[in-house]
Amino acid sequence: MEASASSLVCTWIVAACMSVSCRNDQHPSVLSSKTHTRWARKRRLLSKCNASTSFPGYGRSTATNTIEGFMSSCLSPCDRYNSSNGFSLSSSDFFGAASLFRSGNVHLGGRRRRPSRSGEAMAIAIQPSMETVTKKKPPTKQRRVVVTGMGVETPIGNNPNDFYNNLLEGVSGITEIEAFDCSNYPTRIAGEIKNYSTNGWVAPKLSKRMDRFMLYMLTAGKKALADGGITEDQMDELDKTRCGVLIGSAMGGMKVFNDAIEALRVSYRKMNPFCVPFATTNMGSAMLAMDLGWMGPNYSISTACATSNFCILNAANHIIRGEADVMLCGGSDAVIIPIGLGGFVACRALSERNNDPAKASRPWDTGRDGFVMGEGAGVLLLEELEHAKKRGATIYAEFLGGSFTCDAYHMTEPHPQGAGVILCIEKALSQAGVAREDVNYINAHATSTPAGDLKEYNALLHCFGKNQDLRVNSTKSMIGHLLGAAGAVEAVATVQAIRTGWVHPNINLDNPDEGVDTKVLVGPKKEKLEVKVALSNSFGFGGHNSSILFAPFQ
Repeated sequence: MEASASSLVCTWIVAACMSVSCRNDQHPSVLSSKTHTRWARKRRLLSKCNASTSFPGYGRSTATNTIEGFMSSCLSPCDRYNSSNGFSLSSSDFFGAASLFRSGNVHLGGRRRRPSRSGEAMAIAIQPSMETVTKKKPPTKQRRVVVTGMGVETPIGNNPNDFYNNLLEGVSGITEIEAFDCSNYPTRIAGEIKNYSTNGWVAPKLSKRMDRFMLYMLTAGKKALADGGITEDQMDELDKTRCGVLIGSAMGGMKVFNDAIEALRVSYRKMNPFCVPFATTNMGSAMLAMDLGWMGPNYSISTACATSNFCILNAANHIIRGEADVMLCGGSDAVIIPIGLGGFVACRALSERNNDPAKASRPWDTGRDGFVMGEGAGVLLLEELEHAKKRGATIYAEFLGGSFTCDAYHMTEPHPQGAGVILCIEKALSQAGVAREDVNYINAHATSTPAGDLKEYNALLHCFGKNQDLRVNSTKSMIGHLLGAAGAVEAVATVQAIRTGWVHPNINLDNPDEGVDTKVLVGPKKEKLEVKVALSNSFGFGGHNSSILFAPFQ
């Protein structure tokens, strides 16, 4: 009886072994089209198994041991078969702690019951042992990211040096709007770019068709390349599969889309065929990449007024992870048009100090009554350190890292306790490995709104209140709020502060809000400062918070 049972079990287990080995990861119950060939192989193996097995005298009390011993001898052909097919199967795979033959739910002498819990054991018994070898990447030193080029389009300058010199001198770019008649609007001022030209940067045909946010992006991006010393000869030497573009926009092509709506009032035949692609936020990055032939990471991010910082940090992460060596990143927006102005007027977010435009944007001052719209673009050329050294690039600063959080509180209002901002700053410091006391310069988001300025100020004091040398300013006091481009333009100002050793003033801070310590804020004149670590904040509608960190390259 024992030998008969053993023979039956051996037949079953060898068949199961071969079925599992041959199935190529199919379901155990599914047979291939080569059924007859497989059964022929099973019969041959079974005959070898039976021929090589001897049955010593076993008593009835050792029936289970007989089966185990018999199965051990039967497994040798299975081993040979599996070895030839890349599998490793041994008797230990069948006689473990959860062995099929130690399950009380399996009966060898009669009909096999459907096990209640032994299905797990059966699965162990019939599946081969496949040892997965995971190849671990050798430990590598984290790739460092540096800033090697900058490009801007702003109301007070269209190159980084002119832009920052005007900031240092306290020049305001806020003026009356000239692009259209806004005499019937309660707000008639903005940080408008005057005398903008694409000559030498963008083909005339595209200049006529594209939305201004795309044009600002293209010219600022190409200027960043030129500033970074990437000439046509160097461009040919770059591995373009490892060069990417990540420049975002908060609002996208609003004018192109608005013009399309006006044309549709007449007929769809009057619509610009490019109105859809040229209205999307990603198309600027795409067009710049097409122009340069850069095939690396390419997309845009839109997180309202935090857009630029999101793009900069994500671009840096592509370099750190080894997915790119060079990235153009930043933001662009151009919404000083009727629908843009009207929309923000409807939100009651804008200053109405029309009689004195230059004094309308006044962060932390008791007389502030809302932000001033601006337009433009800012682009950084980020590069992996060794790549920059190899081509002899001038390194302006090092990008240390940053972080994002969400207030999860209100669509437009900041969190009352500034919880999201504090968390964002603390995460940025942790991610970059920077101590609080090392941060001695902050380019604040400070938009000149009654609620937002104080909430950010209190969050900054919470994180850096003990820093005796801390200096804080707001670039928006002179150029207004560039929306999705704000963070990138302010990042350029931050890098320029590191380069020059000067921080620009806060203009229009005549009567600081109650509780605001002017010892922390930069005064009405530029100040000398050797920046150790600089922090730049950007926040956006939806509760988006972002903080990024720069430092002198050492």
